Amino acid sequence: MSPIREETSKFFSEGGHLSSMTHSTTTVQTTPESQPSTPNWMGEAAAFAQSLTQTGILTAITQRVRFARARMGTYDLIDFVVVLVGYALSGEPTLQAFYERLVPFADEFMAFFGRQRLPSRSALSRFLAALDQASVENMRTLFQQDVQARTSFPDPGGIIDRCGQSWLVADVDGTRKVARQRALPQAESLPAARRRFDQVCAKGYQGRKRGEVVRTRTVVLQAHTHQFLGTFGGSGNGDYRGELLRAIQVLLDYGKQVGVPAQQIVIRLDGLYGNAAPLCDVLTSGLAVVARHKDYHLLDVAEMQAVLAAAPAATCTHPESQMTRTLFDCPAVPLSPTGPLVRVIVATHPATSDPPSVGEQRAETVYELFVSTLPCPAFSAKDVLDVYLHRGSFETVLADEDGEQDADRWVSHTAWGQECFQILVQWLWNLRMELGLHLTPATVRTTEFAPAHAVLPVALSEPAVPSGSAAPVIYGPAQWAKRSFTGGFPGSVFTLQPDGTLRCPADHPLYAQERRPEHDGSLRVLYAGRIGFCRACPLREQCQEHPSTKKPRRVSAVFWPLPPDPLSAPAVPSLPHVPVVSPSAPLLWRDWPRRSVRRHWTQLLRRETATFSWEACPQSSQPAHPLKPDETLLTREQRAHYRLSWSQRLARNARSADAPRLSVLLHGLPVRFFETFGPPAQAVA
Repeated sequence: MSPIREETSKFFSEGGHLSSMTHSTTTVQTTPESQPSTPNWMGEAAAFAQSLTQTGILTAITQRVRFARARMGTYDLIDFVVVLVGYALSGEPTLQAFYERLVPFADEFMAFFGRQRLPSRSALSRFLAALDQASVENMRTLFQQDVQARTSFPDPGGIIDRCGQSWLVADVDGTRKVARQRALPQAESLPAARRRFDQVCAKGYQGRKRGEVVRTRTVVLQAHTHQFLGTFGGSGNGDYRGELLRAIQVLLDYGKQVGVPAQQIVIRLDGLYGNAAPLCDVLTSGLAVVARHKDYHLLDVAEMQAVLAAAPAATCTHPESQMTRTLFDCPAVPLSPTGPLVRVIVATHPATSDPPSVGEQRAETVYELFVSTLPCPAFSAKDVLDVYLHRGSFETVLADEDGEQDADRWVSHTAWGQECFQILVQWLWNLRMELGLHLTPATVRTTEFAPAHAVLPVALSEPAVPSGSAAPVIYGPAQWAKRSFTGGFPGSVFTLQPDGTLRCPADHPLYAQERRPEHDGSLRVLYAGRIGFCRACPLREQCQEHPSTKKPRRVSAVFWPLPPDPLSAPAVPSLPHVPVVSPSAPLLWRDWPRRSVRRHWTQLLRRETATFSWEACPQSSQPAHPLKPDETLLTREQRAHYRLSWSQRLARNARSADAPRLSVLLHGLPVRFFETFGPPAQAVA
């Protein structure tokens, strides 16, 4: 007898009823007995639970993120965190859809994490509404410490400039979620309308999205490993400057953990941060920056006008849009009348629309400004522009997040409830990438970001004759200024480097800000450091006139022209001469695969079968209490309504030792897959 007929006979013998539809080659049978199908994300939930348990993250959350409120009931914070974790990785559009799929398998799901009962939707809503700022900030701190403690990426990647220096690139930008609200009548005879989104949203910039109110989430991304380092949400447009300061601190802490100095971390910003105040915040921290600038009054500065009147530094064409930009490189422009000096790249192109979508139009030309602290010649003007435009890869990561996890799904109508969910979503994103790397090991990729320049090392020379003459003037070694009457290090202790910069006694760089021909035929080059380095320098009192000055250290050098005939020329002081080297090495970008390892992990777990079975545990040897079936055993503390300790609160919904044991079989994974997890998160547990 065939297996189908055997199952049918057994069903009828047990009193079941079937209806069938017979075809010449197929028999379709139906039954009123319900048997829900297993959600395709249950296997991934089991894998995540195993990883979170072995790495100590669940234990760390229960010990360091503690939240108590009146009438908490049976559940503790970890129970609601477990539900949010499942909702985040499931991809279900709403909590209602998630619960409908989860309820038939609630016991198995909660057993993954060592918990007993599944909180109801109303209990979850009340918990998120009552969640406070202190608990969410503790969760955020634990997330950031866990990211720094993990070793899933042995090499953080980076961009290697033309002088061989490695830089780490990070992106900071905001993404918005718009909420639509139905129209309500407004009249004096009606009470004021109450909106559910009043606490979590506000009026703000909506972009191309339709709606009435908006919530902004500022995201920090490591551009080479594609890990999220932080998220900071706010109603409306948010506090963009305050969130930038928090993102800066996250990057400083991350740099210390991976061993990258702050001055070698490049933060890429869009035009939202393109005025003097937020850029000064970045420069004060010591981080490098590449940003689009929106204060177009800089075009009227004398230094900028002189550069625009000269020949352009380069011309580039975007490979996709075919837009051709002419680039002008101004190495030292004051960001504000009293602000620091920065490097400004001016990109011009003919106007094609009125008004232009980006930039400022003057006459028939559109001007775009890009502010940077990347040194020249390690980064040419075109390199700086390419590094900024490459931040478009950040948008693809956010698009992947929207399609795979959708961190902006509404789970709460309170700010801290929504923030807690978004932190957990980024946590799971990073963990999903780590699991994908364990499943399909990959290595760091090296890409030629920009080709090498075919230039040879040349001596320092400046034209001292009219431009119509081709005869250059060759200058001798630098003559440094002596120690001034106010004290400070003399110019001779600042070492000239092959790339044209100086190194101070504290090993910080000084960059050439001005090259000024003097009336006596000499050339004066003015070097200046960064105020962020000088403020935190332990040698500041020995170096500058006053420890509270707002200006960085500046050093000037004088170069005298050499006579045409060296044999008949007077003797020149024999100082060490270091030629200025024009680097010709290519610009290299080193990063890890972003999409393949993560999607292979997700597709494998959702394509393969996951089986669950319950195994009865041996009976406890403790004597049973002589209780009737409808009686409940209470302790004296419960009878007197004592205040419970944290461990007692946690134990109320924990699975007991004599509860049935759940066995999960995940197909498609190596047998020893989870043995690779262990110590990385123990340091923060």
